[in-house]
Amino acid sequence: MLEQYIPILLLICLAIILAVSFIVLSHVLGPNRPNSNKLGAYESGMDPIGQARDRYSVSFYIIAMEFIVFDLEVVFIYPWAVRYQEFGAGTFWSMMLFIGILFLGLLYTLRKGTFDWDLVHSRAKKSSY
Repeated sequence: MLEQYIPILLLICLAIILAVSFIVLSHVLGPNRPNSNKLGAYESGMDPIGQARDRYSVSFYIIAMEFIVFDLEVVFIYPWAVRYQEFGAGTFWSMMLFIGILFLGLLYTLRKGTFDWDLVHSRAKKSSY
């Protein structure tokens, strides 16, 4: 029974040997000319400002959670859209209810101003609540 796994183990061993050998060859044969630009931190082509341990704004996390929610919406809608013809009217209306609830959530977050990146405007808006 274990004989069936021998080709898989050989393939894994070959992949590990190739990966390690390519890494070693690149260090041995490749040029090594370090300078301050190469050794510096790279953040989207801009020089980093401030400490790495600075706190993010809460709105960053709220927008990240909203992105995850709407990304999950696509995960639920795509299989339904592919097999739409096979389902009845009840499935259609339940999906419309699902999309409607998510749309209301989007309108709520737009109304609250979570997508407003202008810090001065959003701070003045929050203080007026």
